[in-house]
Amino acid sequence: MRQSKWLLLSLLIIIADIGSKYAFSETFYLGETLPVMPFFNITLVHNYGMAFGLLSEQGGWQRWFLAAIALLVGIVIIIWIIRLKSNETLLAISLSCILGGALGNLIDRIYLGYVVDFIDVFINTWHWPSFNIADIAISIGTGLLLIDAYLQYKKEKIENNEAKNNNDT
Repeated sequence: MRQSKWLLLSLLIIIADIGSKYAFSETFYLGETLPVMPFFNITLVHNYGMAFGLLSEQGGWQRWFLAAIALLVGIVIIIWIIRLKSNETLLAISLSCILGGALGNLIDRIYLGYVVDFIDVFINTWHWPSFNIADIAISIGTGLLLIDAYLQYKKEKIENNEAKNNNDT
């Protein structure tokens, strides 16, 4: 399969994510903090909700709801990756990052009932919500997806202008 390298990239992200979560879960107790830099700590957190802890106080139904959404998104992205043309490299990388991150967090949600987060970035006393490698991969993938969409828009705009100019002559 010509797109297997992109699925392999997703698998590597999943392995890095699950491995890091396991390592920190085995090393730290819940809530323990290790200062690393003046703006960065390692803090073990269990996130029962979604991004930024949304839905975390909902009594448990959100576990399966969020797992179902992640599974559905994962299936859609796998099909999308399989159908990509060989020249759609940036799109393939972005989708692979999103897929790897989504499945990494899905594995936590199914097996643990929560997502393990451990990266704590802050300024003074303001802390960004804790996150993990899967979240980083999803963020990078989303950023690359936006860049790819912009580049496609620019390419189509140039092609349309060239076609219009050719028709005018």
